[in-house]
Amino acid sequence: MTIHREGYKSILYTGIFLVILNIIVYKLTCNCCCWVSLALIALSTIFWLFIVSFFRIPNRTLTINENLIISPCDGKVVVMEEVFDEEYFKDKRLQVSIFMSPANVHVNRNPITGEVMYNQYHKGKYLVAWNPKSSTENERHSVVIRKAEKEILVKQIAGAVAKRIVNYLTVGQQAKQGEELGFIKFGSRVDLLLPVGTKLSCTLNQTVQGGVSVIATL
Repeated sequence: MTIHREGYKSILYTGIFLVILNIIVYKLTCNCCCWVSLALIALSTIFWLFIVSFFRIPNRTLTINENLIISPCDGKVVVMEEVFDEEYFKDKRLQVSIFMSPANVHVNRNPITGEVMYNQYHKGKYLVAWNPKSSTENERHSVVIRKAEKEILVKQIAGAVAKRIVNYLTVGQQAKQGEELGFIKFGSRVDLLLPVGTKLSCTLNQTVQGGVSVIATL
């Protein structure tokens, strides 16, 4: 396991803040309520370890197959339905949405290999990630990748807790399946918009792994 580069500052600053907080509390309570200081140390350690685990990148054997669409993130499949896409396609698409809890790995990966045709950041709200309106009203970052004649849209969506979306792709770039697409900090959601009629390999409420689990056949 390694730590994602997006987490270095967060882990460092959180650690510094917690050390300073514990020192202050210890000095204020050392003569009367030592248990308060000990409890805070324990809670601070647990919280810091949680922050570290949030930015983890576990060692995995990625699924690489040009005929498959691979999950762009860890999480649970919460939506599988036809929708009308007003942002890019201007027609009906098959939407697969994956909810990422704060406990999930939060690195996002390219679901297919292909050319990046579209890359757009949208400011927005911070509705809870499982709210249907979050796909169109929340802060989000959309990327379209084309392989042959097929295009899929990957939408990184902020949630009620997630406050920063990072995307590494640029228009014209050749995205490679399994490589990093971006990162979302602290609980969020990723939508895939696929051509109608795409054969899905996942099921509703299925737990998937980014870069490993098969979502559909391209």
